[in-house]
Amino acid sequence: MMNKNINQLKDVQPIRSKEQIEDMKWSLKKWCNERDYILFLLGINSGLRVGDMLNLKVKDVKEKKIVTIQEGKTKKKRKIYITNIYDEIQSYVKIVQSEWLFPSRKGDKPISTTQAYRQLNKAGEMVDIPEGIGTHTMRKTFGYHFYKQYRDMEKLQQILNHSDIKVTKRYIGITEDEINDTLESFVL
Repeated sequence: MMNKNINQLKDVQPIRSKEQIEDMKWSLKKWCNERDYILFLLGINSGLRVGDMLNLKVKDVKEKKIVTIQEGKTKKKRKIYITNIYDEIQSYVKIVQSEWLFPSRKGDKPISTTQAYRQLNKAGEMVDIPEGIGTHTMRKTFGYHFYKQYRDMEKLQQILNHSDIKVTKRYIGITEDEINDTLESFVL
């Protein structure tokens, strides 16, 4: 099963449709739980890696609109603006019975990345979102929609801490979209 997860990571795509994002939110609330919904909401609105989100504690976000973290992979400090989802996060924080923002039911620790992956997949299957949902879907969805809204690849590259703009374009699926768009209209 672990090999399946690793192989699927390579094919993980952003959720390009806002309707599918709403379907995913609904599915997480209905078929999973508030914890998984808030994880998805934070992921698509911050662009954080799942590991960085799972390391968050309640005190890190309680009554805060700007959260400063040190990214696990790059070790760089990063400010996360949660103003647009502040009310939902604050409502959620009130019901969390742990120091961890995304607590596991198995002991005093956060859920694992594997559990986050399972919940996202479960929610995606319930609303017929095509295969390719994974933990990176949240980060890629953030990147894709940030680019579509602001058309600023350099800023997005900095936010995602990528070394090259080509990496960022490929990561969020823009390269693939651009190729498909040009091929669709290509005629001789």
